[in-house]
Amino acid sequence: MTVDLGFAEKCESWLLESRFFPSKVGGKPAWLNLKDIPGEKDLQCEYCKEPCVFLCQIYAPYEDSETAFHRTIYVFVCKKPKCCKSNGNGNLKVFRSQLPRANQFYPSEPPVEQPDWRTDISVDRWVKTCRVCGIFAPNHCSKCKSVNYCCRTHQIQDWKSGHKVSCGVSQGAVGNSKLLFPEYEIVIEAENAKGDDDDTDNFKKEEEEIEKYEKMIEEGKAGTFQNEDVQNELLSMANQKEDETFSEFRSASDKYPDQVLRYNRGGQILYISAENKVNEVLKCSECNGERQFEFQIMPQLLNFLNFENPLECIDWGILAIFTCQKSCETKSGYSLEYIWKQDIVEDNSSDAS
Repeated sequence: MTVDLGFAEKCESWLLESRFFPSKVGGKPAWLNLKDIPGEKDLQCEYCKEPCVFLCQIYAPYEDSETAFHRTIYVFVCKKPKCCKSNGNGNLKVFRSQLPRANQFYPSEPPVEQPDWRTDISVDRWVKTCRVCGIFAPNHCSKCKSVNYCCRTHQIQDWKSGHKVSCGVSQGAVGNSKLLFPEYEIVIEAENAKGDDDDTDNFKKEEEEIEKYEKMIEEGKAGTFQNEDVQNELLSMANQKEDETFSEFRSASDKYPDQVLRYNRGGQILYISAENKVNEVLKCSECNGERQFEFQIMPQLLNFLNFENPLECIDWGILAIFTCQKSCETKSGYSLEYIWKQDIVEDNSSDAS
């Protein structure tokens, strides 16, 4: 099965609005269903109880489903480093939204990629959104009553960030809050399968050489190698064999170092470690049906998130997203799906002296 890769690229901001069905990183969500969007309680971090912020979204329609002609998966994360727990997913949320071709928000014909095309297609026409993070916002500023917030925390943050000065003044266009991640388009390209056969042959040859070298060690003949470089290379390959899972991950990553996402619906996860793999996936909360793996977010995405302190920030090995296998109809506009966070955990058991 062909794997599609996602790459983060800069583009004109208007191309990342809902009317163009974007796949994107950062900024505010480009909601698909413009009316029934998630709010603070839906996006609450399980650890600090504050709303998670938008990380990325993937436009992934189901061609064989009339109810999922348009379909987008949204990923949110809590930015607090203390909530980023090893192999824990309590600081992450995933939602699926889908619409038939004929719906109340978008025309049936494809969008025209022009800045002035159908600018009336906007979430603000249907519902109030948080000025800071873009989710459902039932509360407004009590003074000017012209801006809304999803929670008290975001209102305080916005007040300190400039609303204290601008309150009561004509708002105009508002840039993205510092709370949000930098905005990029996710460009999808098929993984190039060329050279896979050669890679398989090379892997087999390496396995054979490692086995040969290990046998020579057992027989006390390893010293017969005259070329020290060859010995070092074989030792290196033997060390890699200890974690073949990471070796495979590294090999796939090195082919396309900038990939931030791998889309392989119904396929296999590219794990980063043999430890802490997914052992159970909860069933769909809407239809109680089975979920399947759809895509994973790679650690390379962290390089695009512009953390102020790279040593004290959120982190992950991979994020694996599972969605309803049938992509059942959503009852409230957005269905909660399942995400698994896998990290590499260092084994310190051998450090004790």
